[in-house]
Amino acid sequence: MTDQPRSLASILFPVGLLLIAMASIQSGASLAKSMFPVVGAQGTTTLRLIFASVIMLILLRPWRARFTASTLRTVIVYGMALGGMNLLFYMSLNTVPLGIAVALEFTGPLAVAIYASRRAMDFLWIGLAVIGLLLLIPTGDSRSGIDLVGAAYALGAGVCWAVYILFGQKAGADNGIQTAALGVMIAALFVAPVGIVHAGATLLTPSLIPVAIGVAILSTAVPYTLEMVALTRIPARTFGTLMSMEPAFGALSGLLFLHEYLSVAQWLAIACIILASAGATLTMRRQSPQMLATD
Repeated sequence: MTDQPRSLASILFPVGLLLIAMASIQSGASLAKSMFPVVGAQGTTTLRLIFASVIMLILLRPWRARFTASTLRTVIVYGMALGGMNLLFYMSLNTVPLGIAVALEFTGPLAVAIYASRRAMDFLWIGLAVIGLLLLIPTGDSRSGIDLVGAAYALGAGVCWAVYILFGQKAGADNGIQTAALGVMIAALFVAPVGIVHAGATLLTPSLIPVAIGVAILSTAVPYTLEMVALTRIPARTFGTLMSMEPAFGALSGLLFLHEYLSVAQWLAIACIILASAGATLTMRRQSPQMLATD
């Protein structure tokens, strides 16, 4: 009689962790947007990655990892992709609502999942994703659509996310989660010059430091930890399917914290991309890369 409750708890526990991780990531993005008027998206990305790298260096102690010249190159590309993904995503938030930016960015891991499968069913997921994108592209009345430059930034973040997945899988094969800490550090070094040029000494504004630390914790430290725990308790396919709900979390976070109201068509577009991502994950081959959320 006691096995059933334990079995149910073993299922609900990792699912709950992932839901908390997604809520944490999107809450962090909402908090980050409050820093834009002071240091811009570039400065916000720089501060987030610097503090996140310090936190992860302390927690994960990546200097214990062992690297060859080949794996080090892979980690560098992984870290640069991570930095580009964060920078372009925050740049998109200047003009695009959070939920829509997350949905557009999700086309990156969606493309990786579909490429890894190549079955007839994948045309359905491609079609749903295309419908979602078309619903988000301004046609005629610009008030009903979104800013094309912001959308391009979000799609660029999706490309970086795809590169991050492909190279992160290779980089993590040897040193596991310690690779993530090095990746965040490399991302910070990659993005920092952009943030310094854009924001300059404003980055040292004392009132920004607590907010930046909060963003680093909410967007990096907490979700990374929870996702890694969840990954050890549920299949990768289930993990990827659950993570497909992240655009919805982004839209809800934008609504609650930023008062970003979306049209019915935009909610439908997000739903199409969520269904495409979930469907592609459920039907992908077992060897295909996992979709990890890092925004």
